[in-house]
Amino acid sequence: MSERIHLPSGLVTFLFTDIEGSTRLAQMLGAGYPPVLNQHRRLLRDTLASCAGTPLFAEGDSLFVAFGDAGDALHACGEAQRALAVHDWPTPEARPQVRMGLHTGYAEPMGDEYTSPEVHRAARIASAAHGGQVVCSASTARHAGQLAEQSWLLDLGLHRLRGFDDRERLFQLIAPGLHRQFPRPRTLDATPHNLPGTVTNFVGRATEQDELAALVERHRLVTVVGPGGSGKTRLAVEVASTRVDAYPDGVWFVDLASVTDPGLVAVTVAANLGLRPEPGRAVVDTIADYATSRRFLLVLDTCDAQPGAAAMVVGRLLSGSRGAQVLATSREPLGLAGEVVWRIPPLSLEPDRDGGPGDAVALLLDRATAAHGGKRPAGAELEQLCRVAYRLEGLPLALELAAARLRVLTAGELVNRLDDVVSTLDAGLSMVDTVSLNGGAALRHATLQATVTWSYRTLAPRAARLLRWLAVFADQVDLPAIEWLLGEDPLDVLAILVDKSLVQAQPTASGTTYRMLGPIRAYAARRLAEAGEERVARNRHVAWCLHALERAHQGPDRRPVTLSLFAIDPLADELRAALRWSANEGSARQGLHIVGGLDQWWRERGLAREGRLWLFRLYERIALTGEEIPEAELAVAYHTHALHAGADGEYAEELRFSQRAEAYALRAGDHALVARALSGRGSPLRSIGSPNEAEAACRELIGWAHERDVVGEALPAVYCLAQILWERGALDEAADLLGAARPVEAGRPIERGRRTVDMILGMVALARRDLIAAHDHLAVALRSRMGYGFHSCAVETINGFAVRCALGDDGLTAARLFGAAQAARALLPDVARIYGGYWAEQQSRLRAALGDATFDSAYAEGAALTLEEAAKVALAVRHPDLEAGSERFTETDRCLDGDRYAETDRRTGPAQLPARDVDSRAS
Repeated sequence: MSERIHLPSGLVTFLFTDIEGSTRLAQMLGAGYPPVLNQHRRLLRDTLASCAGTPLFAEGDSLFVAFGDAGDALHACGEAQRALAVHDWPTPEARPQVRMGLHTGYAEPMGDEYTSPEVHRAARIASAAHGGQVVCSASTARHAGQLAEQSWLLDLGLHRLRGFDDRERLFQLIAPGLHRQFPRPRTLDATPHNLPGTVTNFVGRATEQDELAALVERHRLVTVVGPGGSGKTRLAVEVASTRVDAYPDGVWFVDLASVTDPGLVAVTVAANLGLRPEPGRAVVDTIADYATSRRFLLVLDTCDAQPGAAAMVVGRLLSGSRGAQVLATSREPLGLAGEVVWRIPPLSLEPDRDGGPGDAVALLLDRATAAHGGKRPAGAELEQLCRVAYRLEGLPLALELAAARLRVLTAGELVNRLDDVVSTLDAGLSMVDTVSLNGGAALRHATLQATVTWSYRTLAPRAARLLRWLAVFADQVDLPAIEWLLGEDPLDVLAILVDKSLVQAQPTASGTTYRMLGPIRAYAARRLAEAGEERVARNRHVAWCLHALERAHQGPDRRPVTLSLFAIDPLADELRAALRWSANEGSARQGLHIVGGLDQWWRERGLAREGRLWLFRLYERIALTGEEIPEAELAVAYHTHALHAGADGEYAEELRFSQRAEAYALRAGDHALVARALSGRGSPLRSIGSPNEAEAACRELIGWAHERDVVGEALPAVYCLAQILWERGALDEAADLLGAARPVEAGRPIERGRRTVDMILGMVALARRDLIAAHDHLAVALRSRMGYGFHSCAVETINGFAVRCALGDDGLTAARLFGAAQAARALLPDVARIYGGYWAEQQSRLRAALGDATFDSAYAEGAALTLEEAAKVALAVRHPDLEAGSERFTETDRCLDGDRYAETDRRTGPAQLPARDVDSRAS
């Protein structure tokens, strides 16, 4: 380094950069890699130097730079990432994914270098980031000052850095042109896992647990093999849960049961590992590269759903890693080299060492106790249960079925019925012998199938048909749903199925629901196909789903009511089953109708990506079958797709599908549809950094919609314009715009539950520091959003309440609410993208006012709250008028703050506010 270069001293911000996946990139590009590397260096050097950065050294694909100002450093990183993004690389796959880490601390140069430990902290922060991500320490965030417009820092929480004993709070730079969604930081936090929780007790299998755990400890691939219903998944999860601490990089459970496409196996595994697909690279290669230097356990469940694809992913993962292990469950081995196949035995029938009941009897006893309302069987009944366990050969599913029968039969009655079952099982064993199926697992599978077959063969034709048709339901349903499916009263034959334990009757607060256990549903589904009834039954199920979805938007009088997402939640699994049929065998047009009906539900439940995937599959179905879809319906589908893409942070895709929606709406010649398609245009333009263009688009559409009397369809454009006005401080115009939109919103059942007008008016009031109006509007919005199940929208309102508390000198409650909102947002999409910087700014001010320790303590307390608990905290905040002792807050005003919304039916919704409302305070 030249002696003329001046190195900053005192408070210095250190930046480290490197290319994520540089080895892979070099291998992929070959001789083309050096020019890409050099161009990457040039872009970074020029950009960073223009922002007052002093490069210290460049080694390989890494760069080390010092800055005298933290704000300049963050600005430089944003500019550098944008420069890399817009540069014309040889191919899109050749673009380097550069990660950047910054830390600010006191340091003095010694010659041409720094020896401060702050340098090492910055390097560790960089190693925690992902390609395309800019991560900084709390110190850098604190000293950065005011960032550029539309730029802000997202709090990633506290993390442990390798080589440091303390925990560092990390922040991600959010700015126009930068990608926002990344996996969790690569730090030394407590060992993560996603093992599923269980409702029922895990009974017995102590010997099997020890044996399987020992195999997992010694071997890299262990496959638990056995028939359906033998307890493979439950045992694998139990063993994995005892070994979480043995894997510093986590224990990850992946269920392949619902994966219907072999190509999605690798995608599903990657998603559960927190990995993103990489351009120009197979997902399985991304998984293998991730596993190279990590030690984790992958519990891969139900591999028999996609055996070939599962074996390919497992083989690739293990061949590219020394530390990764796989515990698989399947009905058959994967057939890979080094695989240890462990066949799960039946539950033990022998008494335990203390003379107590064996595992099979203990399981049946536990389940029978639950079936009897907590009363433990004893005496003669206990003896009868032991006979049941022995006759069912200790198979877990058979025991669960027997326990389910105890809801309608005594143990003695069950034993008498099992006499016939045993004779049928013997016949089943003979059948297995004749087809030369060998092995205990195969025999046990045949025994279980014979049990179900016997039950099925005892059914009269109507009951057998009902059992087959019930296979189309994904989960529990009520009697009206079954009646609708069949077109007749099924109660008499349904009672027969309950008696035979083929269907479980489950009393609930709203009535009895009915369901089949998974293996019986699969058996019935096969019978449905064999009977040639599958297409008719599943098409009928799709029609029922559309009917149920329509009813969720209606009141008892069949008239539209305020949309409640709580009415859709119980339908989710059924709607997915209907979509699966529509995308694979049925009508794509009906599938599009289902996705449209789930429009807001997908986004409010954090499932926008799932909605997009279903739409892509339906498009493929249309292309394959040539099914005619009216242009108006395609316009609605593309508009829905655009909204999902925006919620998922895919702004280019959002704009693309918004344009498609507009084109098809224009072809359809429907003004309302055109207005709806165009109403979402402002959001992606604003998100990509074109607020002026977004504002012009919104204003033009609103005027056009008024001229054609379709302003209701243009409400999203009104909201977007009001947010843009709020952001630039045009508060009076925003309030006037929203005041005019209130009656329009109130007249639209599909919109009014979100109370977006009140939410934005609350933000206007906060900007004015009018706590009375802010409290009123936010309370109305939060009560309605929670009351109708708009969870993502409720999160932003809780953030608004946090600011209202901070401005009202209630800093501890504000910090708690900020923590609760952040915890909820981790599971939900960031719908209110425009408010992100505002929340971050207010949090920073609050942290400075309270101090780090006090803020972090309250923030952590809030993060432990559920969304419902956080909403209660927010709504319990005293009204400013009450705090001031004012008498202005009369009984009438209290009604206006939204208390009327507490008296609500989740289906029909609350009464709407009258025209005289709290708007006057904000306008």
